[in-house]
Amino acid sequence: MMTMKKIFTAIALMMLLQNAWAIDIRHAKAEGLVGEANTGLIAAVQTPASAEVRALIASVNQKRKAQFQRTAKKTGVTVAQVANRFYELAVQKTASGHFYQDASGRWKKK
Repeated sequence: MMTMKKIFTAIALMMLLQNAWAIDIRHAKAEGLVGEANTGLIAAVQTPASAEVRALIASVNQKRKAQFQRTAKKTGVTVAQVANRFYELAVQKTASGHFYQDASGRWKKK
């Protein structure tokens, strides 16, 4: 039970830290260029993505992966568990009109 609390707290903190990228991510999400992938990362909704979108995706995902690893180490769970929980929370927070992937990898508009 304590481990799940730690995971939730760490992920909530990570989502707050995401504000450092929020303007770029928000714009890209609002334009339908990127969405929340079912891996806990972001991905291009439409391909091919521009160099700017690919750079944004790489930057955000690098930071997310690092945070997933830190959270997993701190809470004693796997990186995959942290990423999955982050994905669940990210989908809940996805704004209407933005995209996310369902479990099978299909893009859905919320």
